[in-house]
Amino acid sequence: MKSDSVKSGAERAPHRSLFKAMGYTDEQLKKPLVGIVNSFNEIIPGHIHLNQIARAVKDGVLAAGGTPIEFNTIGICDGIAMGHEGMKYSLASRELIADSIESMVMAHQFDGLVFVTNCDKIIPGMLMAAARLNIPSIFVSGGPMLSINDESGRAMDLNTVFEAVGSYKAGKIDEAALSYYEDNACPGCGSCAGMFTANSMNCLTEALGMGLRGNGTIPAVYAQRVRLAKTVGMQIMRLIRDDIRPLDIMTAKAFENALTVDMALGCSTNSVLHLTAIAHEAGVKIDLNLINVISERTPNLCRLAPAGPHHMQDLYSAGGVYAVMSELMKAKLLDGTLITASGCTVAENLKGVRVLNSDVIRSIETPYSKTGGLAILFGSLAPDGGVVKRSAVSPEMQRHKGPARVFENEELAVKAIYSGAIRPGDVVVIRNEGPAGGPGMREMLMPTSAIAGMGLDKEVALITDGRFSGATRGAAIGHVSPEARRGGNIAYVKEGDMIEINIPEYRIDLLVSEEELAERRKTMRPAPAPELKGYMKRYSKMVSSADKGAVLED
Repeated sequence: MKSDSVKSGAERAPHRSLFKAMGYTDEQLKKPLVGIVNSFNEIIPGHIHLNQIARAVKDGVLAAGGTPIEFNTIGICDGIAMGHEGMKYSLASRELIADSIESMVMAHQFDGLVFVTNCDKIIPGMLMAAARLNIPSIFVSGGPMLSINDESGRAMDLNTVFEAVGSYKAGKIDEAALSYYEDNACPGCGSCAGMFTANSMNCLTEALGMGLRGNGTIPAVYAQRVRLAKTVGMQIMRLIRDDIRPLDIMTAKAFENALTVDMALGCSTNSVLHLTAIAHEAGVKIDLNLINVISERTPNLCRLAPAGPHHMQDLYSAGGVYAVMSELMKAKLLDGTLITASGCTVAENLKGVRVLNSDVIRSIETPYSKTGGLAILFGSLAPDGGVVKRSAVSPEMQRHKGPARVFENEELAVKAIYSGAIRPGDVVVIRNEGPAGGPGMREMLMPTSAIAGMGLDKEVALITDGRFSGATRGAAIGHVSPEARRGGNIAYVKEGDMIEINIPEYRIDLLVSEEELAERRKTMRPAPAPELKGYMKRYSKMVSSADKGAVLED
């Protein structure tokens, strides 16, 4: 066992003495030591209940003959961090999570790992660590929050509250209505209820093969979630016994499977950023052009919020991620031969699985659209690419040309939107929010929700070198690369320049001649870089561009 290096032989008597100081017995130390990586804290609704999930995992490990040892990692709530300087730390925390787990595991020599996760950057950070460490590992999430209906019968989620702010600012609702949404849209624990970033990534653990069936969709408050956690605790012991490791599972073909499921589900644009970073740790290169190839051949089978009316509990009741995968298998769009954390292949996992509600999960023959939920746009404004959740873009905005309204940061853009300065047809450009320029590539749910809440989402586009929440809807194009801070063309857009967006043809262009752009590069000066210290100062110097996953480079 790997853990023998900290517990076996006469020379390890001092090590065993330290274990015994914590109450561990000789019998416990003879068994495999299983690290339970818990991201519990009291600041994230998706994590507030994770001690219960971790306890269930430990029960499973004990039942299967292992010794569970729990330790924690950090987690940031993107919703609470939204709209202020705290959001700069969200994406950057992904690398801290991966590094801290690496440090704990290498220092203490666990035989296997169970990752207890739920929200946004925590999931990809843990997947990056799993790939880097490459010891038997498996994932279990805390599950999604329930969505309940408002007084009109419309299902609510966190995005409902953000958009309600826009409606309030536009005078469409009063303070009492805003308070109603504030009090009722998030009814309890779990990751926010739509196909936002957290739920996208939890669903993709199933598609990648690192999570068991239901990991992405069983609601947080269901007893089945606790039973799943116990099953995961037992399963890690089998993975240790059979020596099935993350890099046996997360192969190049597995990432293609995950991207295919991503397109069918209509996942968050952040999934591109995170899958690219996880693949980097696994030694797999994802070219953004491959994403468009997969999107072209993969039908979009689901329209969960923000793209449609359904929420995670609806996807769960319809058969979950495996039901979506079963439809994709009919068209031979997945590789069924790949091994997964269940110990079985993808094809074996999907035996007998079927769709239980064809309104929530369309058949492969009658999809919502013939192409996938995400698209990578290239052109003079984004030579290295930008990403859009096209399944959440109205038909009217799939093609759009309009004048640029340029803002040097998110706060200035939000102020302009709320003041009524943005008009139908405009293209809002927010720059200096990229991985290095922000730094940290802030999510911009506030400006996109303001646009939607004010009823402009079918008339106004938003483009940024930052990124968006998975809750964003409308013609919102993020991850524009190269970013402004590193000399990308987005740095040289002027107020009133015409910008053309053509999502069906994967294009985004600044309609300015190359000669004019060359002149602007000589004369225009970027906005001053923010004064930085601590981790963000180091992060801004080391972080790669978004098209490479915003990973830290040596």
